[in-house]
Amino acid sequence: MSPSIPLPPPDTPLSGASPFPPIGDYAFLSDCHTGALVAPDGTIEWMCIPRFDSPSVFGSLLDRRAGGFRLGPYGTAVPGTRRYEPGTMILETTWMTPSGWVVVRDALTIGAWHDSHADESSHTRPPTDFDADHMLVRTVECLQGAVQIEAVCEPLFDYGRTPGVWTMIADDWRTAEATDGETTLRLISDLRIGLEGTRARARHTLAEGERRFVALAWTHGLAGPSDGEDAQERLDTTRHYWRSWLAGGRFPDHRWREHLQRSALTLKGLTYAPTGATVAALTTSLPETPGGERNWDYRYCWMRDATFTLWGLHAIGLDWEADDFMQFVADLNRGKDGALQIMYGIGGERDLTERELGHLSGYEGAVPVRTGNGAFQQRQNDVFGAVLDSVYLHTKLSGHVPQRLWPVLQDQVQCAIKVWKDPDQGIWEARGAPKHYVSSKLMCWVALDRGSRLAHLQGEFDLEKEWGEIADEIHADILERGVSERGVFRQHYETDALDASTLLIPLLRFLPPDDERVRATVLAIADELTQNGFVLRYRVGETDDGLSGEEGTFLICSFWLSSALCEIGEGARASATLEHLLAHSSPLQLYAEELDAHTGRHLGNFPQAFTHLALINAVMHAISEEEKEDG
Repeated sequence: MSPSIPLPPPDTPLSGASPFPPIGDYAFLSDCHTGALVAPDGTIEWMCIPRFDSPSVFGSLLDRRAGGFRLGPYGTAVPGTRRYEPGTMILETTWMTPSGWVVVRDALTIGAWHDSHADESSHTRPPTDFDADHMLVRTVECLQGAVQIEAVCEPLFDYGRTPGVWTMIADDWRTAEATDGETTLRLISDLRIGLEGTRARARHTLAEGERRFVALAWTHGLAGPSDGEDAQERLDTTRHYWRSWLAGGRFPDHRWREHLQRSALTLKGLTYAPTGATVAALTTSLPETPGGERNWDYRYCWMRDATFTLWGLHAIGLDWEADDFMQFVADLNRGKDGALQIMYGIGGERDLTERELGHLSGYEGAVPVRTGNGAFQQRQNDVFGAVLDSVYLHTKLSGHVPQRLWPVLQDQVQCAIKVWKDPDQGIWEARGAPKHYVSSKLMCWVALDRGSRLAHLQGEFDLEKEWGEIADEIHADILERGVSERGVFRQHYETDALDASTLLIPLLRFLPPDDERVRATVLAIADELTQNGFVLRYRVGETDDGLSGEEGTFLICSFWLSSALCEIGEGARASATLEHLLAHSSPLQLYAEELDAHTGRHLGNFPQAFTHLALINAVMHAISEEEKEDG
């Protein structure tokens, strides 16, 4: 006899809601080597070891069967509050249960450099006094009453392909190891651990005032906390590290200061400390629209981000990180013609071949799930300008051109000279036919303009003149062919369609902000390329991007709009736009890349460096505009 109520598929909860939390509700942990995303129910649903771009060991973000690690009260899935401890990357989750209150604290811990760090072979930047412990530490404390808690650790190696084989390490029930034959994780706890197939599990009833810990280690001899006091000391050291680092920045005494500080912490958390590279995002294959195919791997370093990285870091006084990024650029292996690729691996890898992981169901069914990124082979002519502008900005603050960068810069200028007349895939990496994108021409102009200025500083006056004349030629070409009849900058030379990338025209000082074409472009995008207060990159029906499906709004472009409005003197509208954007941060003051206008669900890769860089620049623009009006 069949049941009277049809049973739902195993990935669907009985409530009928999505089994996947909204992307904006994940919390972000980092030790500047790798990161983790923590769902509201206390499950770590994404973590790759030992690097940001390594295969996942916890991957239920992309398939509910791909592994996770939960610590929390048994039978309760909705916490009371979640927050970061102020000034840190330590997550604090407070739970109210029928029998009492508990608080869980999670961190990828950072400790003082010590002898066991000597096996670190990936550092090309000088190691600092602190570095990653390569360890996840989780503590749980009962604040009131008595609460039954559980820890369930189920790693599935290689993006969920390979279950871990568990072994108890000691006869005290406190230590176990999981391995796939290549990677080994050690679970250490002062709870009693039991092994249940592919998972290790512990449970205990916490009494009021009692605290326990669970830790996961993966290198440095798999060492972990020796006891609960040691676990707490590791959290204390990590807390001190983040707050001391943040204190080195410059943050205005303003109502938006907290947003600036959280974005600064996020950017630091997305920085790979051994090389100084910044990953564009922690994740792969989160969709731009529900169920869509625009699912990319962003765990790499884009050269396009160079300008915005330097803008953002210098704006808030993080000059050390800015210098590390510049040295990473100088280290990169270039092509035969001296050109930099548009993107690299965080260790400087050039080959980022794209592959599909057909065994994963994807976030809310969005497939394919991809690793690697085929865009690394694309021609995107904006890369040369991004590098030159970042070095020019860095030079303005340091007062000199880094000598080891000068040959790199010369090569990038020469590459821009060779390609500026050619079509390309544009800033958005369109997979359709190459076009003469205005933004790409703009960035080639930036390459020649900044190159000419840097040549002057180097005393290379012949190069200064030669490159300045070519910059003028590109400038004239854009003004002749890149402006529509109504006086608005177009997406590319063969269309009158709008593109949010033209908001960079006033920000990169191509034209003065009072130029009528600049004003008309900014206002046209504000009025015609927005949905519910968020900016689209472009309209799919007007753009051959080689893909099907809808295009979501882009928070990055929305922050650009706020900055551009400030530039053209629309301070009130800029502030209103910025307030609207900041109001859509998650309760943890972090952002998914996209916000679906129809469902209100956060979409896109999270957390994303570009978004936070754009936020910093927009906030600093708006604060500066307010100060002008007040002064």
